[in-house]
Amino acid sequence: MKTTHLIATSVAAATALPLTALAHAGTDGGGHHNFLDSLMHAITHPLGGADHLAAMLAVGAWSALAFGPSRKAWAAPAGFVALLIAGCLAGFAGLHVPAMEPMIAASVLVLGLLVMVQQKMAVGAAAGLAGVFAFFHGAAHGYELFEASFAPAAGVIVGMAAGSALLHVTGMVVGHQVMQRHQVIAKVAGGLTAILGAIMLTRLA
Repeated sequence: MKTTHLIATSVAAATALPLTALAHAGTDGGGHHNFLDSLMHAITHPLGGADHLAAMLAVGAWSALAFGPSRKAWAAPAGFVALLIAGCLAGFAGLHVPAMEPMIAASVLVLGLLVMVQQKMAVGAAAGLAGVFAFFHGAAHGYELFEASFAPAAGVIVGMAAGSALLHVTGMVVGHQVMQRHQVIAKVAGGLTAILGAIMLTRLA
């Protein structure tokens, strides 16, 4: 029981991180030029912003709540990772994708609502929705790492995929082990995530 409460508290805290953590700065501009440096920085990069952290955890939690303990629950996380890589490649190539920030904010809002209401949908639609949002998250990360002169690209791509997958799995575990048993936690965590997304959108207006 203590473990359950600890996990639940951690999820709630992650969705309520200070808005100062929303900034996508934080690259050190040091120009890391080996695979291991790029890999480790890319793995931890999503943890530097509450928006990315909340969205990736929400994808996992929503998948667990919507599809239960089945293979279908992996569709949205898989779609997210695939399009995250595509977006990261675009950003790492120096492409500044239009509307990145509004789409990231919208993803936090929508994914939070999906967790809160435990919305079910077709597997393809779930993967597609997660993938669309993921492209913008990946583009933001990739562009930041491009500006910081991180290389080689392989380390960045592998690290981004691994970091995202880890957060998805964490969200799925919490969804299965905590939120399915305690519906109020799903509603509160989803609601807080949605509020975070709404605040982000307001700040961009």
